[in-house]
Amino acid sequence: MTSSRHIGPLFTDLYELTMAASYFQQQSFATATFSLFIRDTVARNYFVAAGLEEVLAELDFFQFSEEDIAYLKQTRMFQDNYMRYLESLRFTGDVYALPEGTIFFSNEPILEVTAPIIEAQIIETYLLNTIGSQTIFTSKAARCIHAAKGRPLIDFSLRRTQGQDAGLKVARSAAIAGFAGTSNVLAGKRYHLPISGTMAHSYVSTFDHEIDAFYAYAETFPDNAVFLIDTYDTLAGAQKAVKVAQDMRKRGHELQGVRLDSGDMVFLSRGVREILDEAGLRDVKIYASSGFDEFEIDQLLAKGAAIDAFGVGTKVGVSADAPYLDIVYKLVKFDGRNVRKLSPGKVTLAGDKQIFRETKNDNMAGDIIGLRKEIMAGRQPLLIQVMHEGKCIVEKPSLENIQSNFKANFGALPEQYKSIYEIKRFPVRLSDRLIDAQKDI
Repeated sequence: MTSSRHIGPLFTDLYELTMAASYFQQQSFATATFSLFIRDTVARNYFVAAGLEEVLAELDFFQFSEEDIAYLKQTRMFQDNYMRYLESLRFTGDVYALPEGTIFFSNEPILEVTAPIIEAQIIETYLLNTIGSQTIFTSKAARCIHAAKGRPLIDFSLRRTQGQDAGLKVARSAAIAGFAGTSNVLAGKRYHLPISGTMAHSYVSTFDHEIDAFYAYAETFPDNAVFLIDTYDTLAGAQKAVKVAQDMRKRGHELQGVRLDSGDMVFLSRGVREILDEAGLRDVKIYASSGFDEFEIDQLLAKGAAIDAFGVGTKVGVSADAPYLDIVYKLVKFDGRNVRKLSPGKVTLAGDKQIFRETKNDNMAGDIIGLRKEIMAGRQPLLIQVMHEGKCIVEKPSLENIQSNFKANFGALPEQYKSIYEIKRFPVRLSDRLIDAQKDI
């Protein structure tokens, strides 16, 4: 049986298996190198690498189960000798990749696989799906973190993400970028994330009076209460929250916050702040949720909204403004010879590669995409070898280490490239040796 935490090699497009069957029939087992990268896009100035931990776990587990083989046999598409070959197939290749949390740019390899052609081919779909989706989520979350200017963000995306797995991966991706917590309880358990939540409008509506809902909730959570105050009238709700908070204080407890989920957030947040401050509740935080992403957060703060923290959901969970990336996995070397694609608009770079980054005054200054065996003094090689002959050769980093890597990378990214409105191209060029390797192919 396939482990519940491993998806197995049938998570692939059929043509990966049909190509592999033809390779097998032709006895083509030569070593191939594939490069995974994002083609030029105007949707993002930068990307944040994510998904590697899951990839390494899956490749280490890689095998066709009895049920997998039985299913493929009943399709009547494949010969028995190929089925016997798949039964014993394991991943035996090498993988070079960007550590999770690393900032990178269009056309730079996120990951390269060198393995016998059948192994390298079958895993294509899985790699694209896993690295692509989690890179989308983490990159979107990073933009929100920047827009929030130090205010905490909470992942509220679970109910709107496109499937259960996406909900989990969005929570982890958001955490990499610096989100303070998630509403997703299973993600909290699985990834050891802080979990956060308040109440819904339905809860308030079950009580005859709004203030009764606040008293009841405070009784259940006397040291962790946040009231949703916009079910009926936001400013009136704030006044009721003050009354309950004052009674809580008499009993030795403090109201943690109030939440806004609708209306004119600038006007209402300022009004609520004034009500709270006049009542001596300056430490009570104002939380806001309502379809936020980096654009709405930036605009609200620019207009002076008195919001201390944001619940960020749908638009991050589906990366609403850029819901997909043109991420590809292309053959760049086969049986010792460099290979490239020359299709119009889809030309690729031959050869196994490395990214070399220059830093000046603690800021990223420029990248060079070169051949893997090149050495460039004063530039940091970004791709590291993470698998050798099918075995993981690096320790699994903690989520805290990944978060620290992102924070260091993002801190070194010059401000102009963090813009959420303007397209700014970070300087990336090819090395002379890589350019020479493209000739006569």
